[in-house]
Amino acid sequence: MTPEDIFQRLSAILQETFEIDPAAIRPEARLYEDLDIDSIDAVDLIVKLKPIVGVRLQPDAFKSVRTLQDVVDALHGLLND
Repeated sequence: MTPEDIFQRLSAILQETFEIDPAAIRPEARLYEDLDIDSIDAVDLIVKLKPIVGVRLQPDAFKSVRTLQDVVDALHGLLND
């Protein structure tokens, strides 16, 4: 799965689950500040992302994630390990 594919899946999840405006979903968008994703939402997001990578995601892998691009990079890294 390419980073672009991951971003498209992530975008769909954000729109469907959190009702985020598609115009706000950009690689540089910050999860907490720009998209208003709080810690509870972040856990929900990790649960929704699990089917993409097919393994249980460890929250520690996402501690340094700040932007949507960070999420894409983390997932892409997990897929290529």
